[in-house]
Amino acid sequence: MKIPKFLKIIFYIILTIIIIILLTVIAYVIYLVADYKRLDDNIQLYIDVRGNITGAVSTDTLYSIMTFNIGFGAIEDDYDFFMNGGKRSWAKSEEALDLNMKGIANDIMNLTTDFMLLQEVDVDGTRTYHFNELDYLEKTLEYGNYAFAQNYDSSFLFYPFYEPHGANKAGILTGTSFNITDSIRRKLPIATNINKFFDLDRCYSMTHIPVDNGKNLTIFNLHLSAHGGNVEIREKQVKMLSIDMEREMKSGNYVICLPANTTFGFEVAKAYNIDNDSCRNINAPYEKGVTFTVLLDGFIISSNIEVESYKSVGWEFKRSDHNPIYMKFKLKKKE
Repeated sequence: MKIPKFLKIIFYIILTIIIIILLTVIAYVIYLVADYKRLDDNIQLYIDVRGNITGAVSTDTLYSIMTFNIGFGAIEDDYDFFMNGGKRSWAKSEEALDLNMKGIANDIMNLTTDFMLLQEVDVDGTRTYHFNELDYLEKTLEYGNYAFAQNYDSSFLFYPFYEPHGANKAGILTGTSFNITDSIRRKLPIATNINKFFDLDRCYSMTHIPVDNGKNLTIFNLHLSAHGGNVEIREKQVKMLSIDMEREMKSGNYVICLPANTTFGFEVAKAYNIDNDSCRNINAPYEKGVTFTVLLDGFIISSNIEVESYKSVGWEFKRSDHNPIYMKFKLKKKE
C-alpha cells in the first residue's frame, strides 16, 4: 500500500520537530555541564571603602543592626513569583526596578543602623535587566565600608518559557562604618550528584570587626535556599556554619548570625516585638490578612551579647517579600 504524499510530509515535519527538540535538550545539557562552576572555599573578600571609617566597636555601648532580604529588588507587594506558584520571573520593568531600588535605599537609610546585612543583591541578572544593584547600594547608602560575597552565579534558566529567568549573579552584602578587619566567604556543601547542575551555589560570609577589648565582633551573613533542597545537604550546611560559630565563640569573640542553628552558647534573640511577620508567600500579590506570612528572619547571638530591643519592621512587604529585622544590642565586658 502506497503511503499518500501528504502523510509523508506530515511525518517528516513531526520527525524534524522531535529531532530539533532532542538536539536542543542535548545542547542545553552540554551547556550546563560546560558552564558549571563553583567558587573556592575560604575566599578573602574585598573590603570596599566608600566613606569615613570609625575605629573599633566598644563594649557596654548600644548599637543597632538590621537584616533585610531585598528580593533582588523586584518583589514588591503586588508581585508574585513563578517558583512559588505565581507567574512573574523578572522585575516588572526597568523603571519599576529603579524606583523600588531607590525606595529600598531610602528606607534602609531611614533606619540608621550601625550594621547592615542584605541578601539577594543582584550584580548582573536577566531578571533585573543587568542592573548592578550592589554598585548602586554601595554608592547610595551611608556606610563606610562593605564586604560582598557572591552567593551564586547561575547558568541560563530557560523557564518559564514566556519569561525565562535567565542567568543571575547575586550575593550577600554586609555594611558598617566601623573598621572591617577582614571578611571571608565560606563555601557551603551542595549536591554532588547530577542535581549539582541545578542546585545554586550557597555560602556565608564571616566578617570581623575589632572590639576595644582586643576581641572581634564576628558577623555571619547568609542566604540559604528557599526552594526545597536535600535534608542531608542542609544538615551538612548547618553543621559547617555551627563549627565556625563555635570556634569564634571559644576565641572570646562576639557572634551575630542569621537563623540556622542554636548550639554551644548561642541563643535566638528574643522577639520583644513580633507584631509584624518578616516573610510572605509570593504565590500571589500581597493582601493583608489573606496572604500567608511568617516570622522567618532574625538573629542568633552568642551569650556575651545583650539584646536591648528586637523587632520585625512593619513595612507591609512594600519593597520585598521580606520585612527587615532590627535589633539593638550591647557587647558585654565580661561573660
